[in-house]
Amino acid sequence: MPAVGVDTNDELLSLRGIVKAFPGVLANDHIDFALRKGQIHTLLGENGAGKTTLVNILYGLYTPDEGEIRINGRTAHIKQPSDALSFGIGMVHQHFMLIPIMSVTENIILGNETTKYGFINRQKAKDKIRSLAQQYHFDLDPDALVRDLPIGSQQRVEIIKALYREAEILILDEPTAVLTTQETGELFSILRSMKDEGKSIIFISHKLKEVLEISDVITVLRNGKVVGSVKPDDTDEQQLASMMVGREVILQVEKQKMIRGAAVLKVGNLRVNDQRGLCAVNGVSFEVHEGEIFGIAGVQGNGQTELIQALTGLTPFQTGKISINNNGVSGMNPREVTVLGTAHIPEDRQQYGLVLPYPVRDNLILCSYYAAPFSRHHVFDFPSITSEATRLLEEYDIKAPGIHTITDTLSGGNQQKTVVARELAREIKLLIASQPTRGLDVGSIEYIHKKIVEARDNRCAVLLVSTELDEIMSLADTVAVMYKGEIVKTIPVEEATKEKLGLLMAGIDA
Repeated sequence: MPAVGVDTNDELLSLRGIVKAFPGVLANDHIDFALRKGQIHTLLGENGAGKTTLVNILYGLYTPDEGEIRINGRTAHIKQPSDALSFGIGMVHQHFMLIPIMSVTENIILGNETTKYGFINRQKAKDKIRSLAQQYHFDLDPDALVRDLPIGSQQRVEIIKALYREAEILILDEPTAVLTTQETGELFSILRSMKDEGKSIIFISHKLKEVLEISDVITVLRNGKVVGSVKPDDTDEQQLASMMVGREVILQVEKQKMIRGAAVLKVGNLRVNDQRGLCAVNGVSFEVHEGEIFGIAGVQGNGQTELIQALTGLTPFQTGKISINNNGVSGMNPREVTVLGTAHIPEDRQQYGLVLPYPVRDNLILCSYYAAPFSRHHVFDFPSITSEATRLLEEYDIKAPGIHTITDTLSGGNQQKTVVARELAREIKLLIASQPTRGLDVGSIEYIHKKIVEARDNRCAVLLVSTELDEIMSLADTVAVMYKGEIVKTIPVEEATKEKLGLLMAGIDA
């Protein structure tokens, strides 16, 4: 591996004039970026701003159309991830690249095995892993199976995997997306320790508070171009949001005082199994009322997915009761649940919310294409469909060339707006919103939060499921925390703090 020891004031890595185009999209438009030794440099920007494309070029997943990568002042030709690793560049992806049934050691050494007499030298590998874990204050058992580790520990395995390969530059893509508040604090301690050891980190995030807390320098991208670079001491959340979006953004959710009405959704002693037949939701009970946003917080994987699928008719439940407007939903399919006045913003918009090869027009009527005014006597009324799709495209600010644009070509934010437009354009009594802003930029988040609050103020009952504590605390009137399939506590939002909710998400009731 080339040496990477340089003076702190020198550029360890520089990207100069990087250009990358895809059909119809200029993802990176002559981008310049520099990283110094012992620096945490954040890339910030909206969805589609070019952040992921840029780091994928650096990691060898894409080849730039124009531009140059320089490491220690020398041109580096990086055409595949093995080239990046040879230059001391490691990457921790947002979705971990781990094999659950293998041990920590096996995952870390996979593809980079140390051998002795033709056999893998596991003991030498374990010793090196323990040394790295001790150096960076990781609590990690090399013999543990990855599937038995909590999310935060799995992320540490990914970091150790990069360090095991002697990475001096570490790319972290949305590293806090699945972490509790406490786990995020622990990760930041680790990153600061790595920085003190001389490692350099490229940090990608859309969470403005975290960016300001951990970064040395913040570079903002918009529409594939660098808008500017700032230091945390010289900026604030409002300025960063404006740089990202190109206009003033309202970060604080504005909502009226809750006026709670009758219970719309009632859940009693609900038990739901996961796809493996294991209990994922264990005896959950709660109610959601008119004019109320009932927020469920928790680390992903604690039963929220199975709960929402049971409520929306996507999966059967074993025992318990669910009623919507006093109608029991046991045995109902998703269409029958929808007809009761339910809207569903699913956590995975691409798998459950959209038919990606369809045009935007068709996705906007998926809930009611079979009924008037879109269908008469089993024949589509295309003028009505076109009129409604055109109206929603404009009203919900869906950025697409037109209603016939294939949905798969839209950015994540505009795909989500398509789902939101379809679900909220109908008369509804219950909105079930699961991770409604996952992976979205600050502008799209602002818009979707506004629409959720509008639904609540129009006397709709809202069930909000989110791993984002800021989102829960900004939107919810009542907060429940799920841990290992159970609701461990339910409190008014006025009594909630990030620290209290973070501990509850880890199964600790202070």
